[in-house]
Amino acid sequence: MKTTILATGLILTAGTAFADDHMMPMVEAMDQSVANGVVSAEMISAPENGWLVVHRTDADMAPGPVVGYAPLRAGENTDVAAILQEEVASGDMLMLMVHSEAGGMKTGVFEYTLGAKEDGPIRVDGDLVMTVVTAE
Repeated sequence: MKTTILATGLILTAGTAFADDHMMPMVEAMDQSVANGVVSAEMISAPENGWLVVHRTDADMAPGPVVGYAPLRAGENTDVAAILQEEVASGDMLMLMVHSEAGGMKTGVFEYTLGAKEDGPIRVDGDLVMTVVTAE
């Protein structure tokens, strides 16, 4: 299982309530078959309501066009499945990224386009909250 956590250096000095309210944003997913038209993450920790956004990527690890998305609620989300909106071939790399619900005109409607601010990526200390998987 791949886990990418881009928030580092969080020092927990309070009790469990602090930890529960301040989960470290992360995405856990593994390489998987997308023959059914879906890509999944085992677990996503989101700091606010938002989206799991599936971007195409390559060896440069830059987020490319969006090929799928699924809603997230603040906190821990398990078995999150995004329906792919275009063909993804075996060997294609996909970046599963946490995006915000903020900045758009409509709540509950995914409004992001590459480079836009509406429903844009969540960053922790300047880093994207994401992981990369390979379609099998």
